[in-house]
Amino acid sequence: MTPRPARRLPELLLSVQYPGGSRGAPGRPQVRRWVRASCTLPAEVAVRFVADGEGRELNRAYRGKDYATNVLSFPYESGDRVCGDLVLCREVIEREAREQGKAPEAHYAHMVVHGMLHLQGHDHETSSGDAERMEALEREILEVLGYPDPYA
Repeated sequence: MTPRPARRLPELLLSVQYPGGSRGAPGRPQVRRWVRASCTLPAEVAVRFVADGEGRELNRAYRGKDYATNVLSFPYESGDRVCGDLVLCREVIEREAREQGKAPEAHYAHMVVHGMLHLQGHDHETSSGDAERMEALEREILEVLGYPDPYA
C-alpha cells in the first residue's frame, strides 16, 4: 500500500503576546491549534492577551465604546492571505466563562475562533443572516476541536 502524502498546512506566522503575564491565559500551542482550525489560508496573525485597561483603551479608540470587550479583531489584509491582530481581554473572557458556566479554555477557544473569522471578513453585526452563518462556522470549528456549542 502506498502511503498518502501528508496534507500540507498553509503557512502560519503566529505571534502570541502576554504583556501582563500569561497567568490564566492559554498557552501558545493551544492558540496555534485554534488559529489553524479557524483559517485555511496562509496567515500572519498576532494574538495578544491583555488586561482590562488595555482592552478598554483599544475598544474606545477603535470602536468608540468605553468598556473592555472579550475580543477585538484588527484585519490588515484579506483575500488569499489573512493578516491581522487579535486582542483578547483575559478578565472579560474569564468573567464571561464563569457567568455562562463554561470552561475558561472553551471560552478562550471560542473567542480566538470568533476573532479569526472576523479577520477573514465574517461579520455578525451587519445582518441576522451573516450572524447565523458566522455562528454556524464557529459551532463547526469548535466541534472539530472538541468543544461544546458555545451558543447552547
